[in-house]
Amino acid sequence: QVQLVESGGGLVQPGGSLRLSCAASGDIVSINGMGWYRQVPGKQRELVAQMRTGGSPYYVDSVKGRFTISRDNAKNTVYLQMNSLKPEDTAAYYCNVQLATQHVPEDDYWGTGTQVTVSS
Repeated sequence: QVQLVESGGGLVQPGGSLRLSCAASGDIVSINGMGWYRQVPGKQRELVAQMRTGGSPYYVDSVKGRFTISRDNAKNTVYLQMNSLKPEDTAAYYCNVQLATQHVPEDDYWGTGTQVTVSS
């Protein structure tokens, strides 16, 4: 069984910063990709940033230059450093991990989400 534990969301003023983290634990054999999505009510979930093993980070255009994704492979943890936050960044942020276990070759796993609210 795999668990993803997210932390770091909250309320911040425009221009402020937050750091999200997501730690994966359980019967993990390998992790192929880790990333963050976000969703606002009434809209589709949007890929914000992703790091695949051995690949270059991906960022959606709206966060380039402001957000940085990083991974600590020893801890099976992915981070999202969010700087210069804007009200339009307000959303529920979900961790996504593509990994293999002893019983499942590869599958997508999701965190429960953490709310980020950017408001003065």
